[in-house]
Amino acid sequence: MCRSIKTLRPPFTEQVTEEDIRAAALQYVRKISGFRAPAQHNAEAFDQAVEAITEASTALLASLRVRGAR
Repeated sequence: MCRSIKTLRPPFTEQVTEEDIRAAALQYVRKISGFRAPAQHNAEAFDQAVEAITEASTALLASLRVRGAR
């Protein structure tokens, strides 16, 4: 699932931006919803899901500890 979403933690990626995390969240929501761009009546739910996944991903990346990292 979502094989083209890149890993966003060291050592795979040194600098991760909010844009990187949001792009991964958007791609994930597109994949699981089946919508590239949702219809107007689904846009709010789609956008809320992207935001929630962006926040969860940001929290996850901030809390991960990588062995051997400084």
